[in-house]
Amino acid sequence: MESASQPAVSRSLPAACGGGAIIGALGALIGLGGAEFRLPILIGFFRFAALEAVILNKAMSLVVVATALPFRAGTVPFSAIAENWQTIANLLAGSLAGAWLGAGWATRLRSETLYKVIAALLVVIAVVLIFGHGASAGHAVLAGSVQLVAGVCAGFIIGVVASLLGVAGGELLIPTLVLLFGADIKLAGSLSLAVSLPTMLVGFTRYSRDQSFSVLGRNKAFLLVMAGGSILGTFVGGLLLGIVPDFVLLPALAAILLISAVKVWRHA
Repeated sequence: MESASQPAVSRSLPAACGGGAIIGALGALIGLGGAEFRLPILIGFFRFAALEAVILNKAMSLVVVATALPFRAGTVPFSAIAENWQTIANLLAGSLAGAWLGAGWATRLRSETLYKVIAALLVVIAVVLIFGHGASAGHAVLAGSVQLVAGVCAGFIIGVVASLLGVAGGELLIPTLVLLFGADIKLAGSLSLAVSLPTMLVGFTRYSRDQSFSVLGRNKAFLLVMAGGSILGTFVGGLLLGIVPDFVLLPALAAILLISAVKVWRHA
């Protein structure tokens, strides 16, 4: 019997490429790293051990986030992102610290309670996003120093969650940007990617200190093929961004949150 770190299914490179492409397209379209779908697949289908799946997930999410941002530039230009540098800095002030701590905790423990809390949080955010967006669109819920403190706190929580699950954090960042800062849903997707990239790099650096990080070296072919599929997917998703309207994106994000909640709950 093969170990969890060397799964027979991982030799199915076409499946890795196809899965990477689909998840990459969805990630670029919404503004996510796609990890909320990738993690259950890495564990359930490709049979990686939990921490190894988180590390692989983080690596693939980095690829998606890094390529999705420029591919989305045709619809959301870099100038629009630069105009919101204060919002990005506000969230990063908390998310970088949260990412470092979260990665450290993930290498030492597995908590069923944590997974259930995260699942419940995803459901709450989905509900709030659906019913609260109409009244909040274009208007920040908070302002001034209160918004600043709330942004740092939200960023910290998102950084912790992102590192613990190996996700980019977009499923939490986008609702935060829409509701707390009043950002348009498409702009929020790109701002989310801008915050996610440095946050994930911090968490990835922390994971590199753990012996489970060697899973990347043992599965180079799998990693490269899935990365290639992911880049193809983000290109397609970036093109679709200019076609798919906002009223479709918002329910899609809520659906992703609910599906992710179910899958995260099942990990508990």
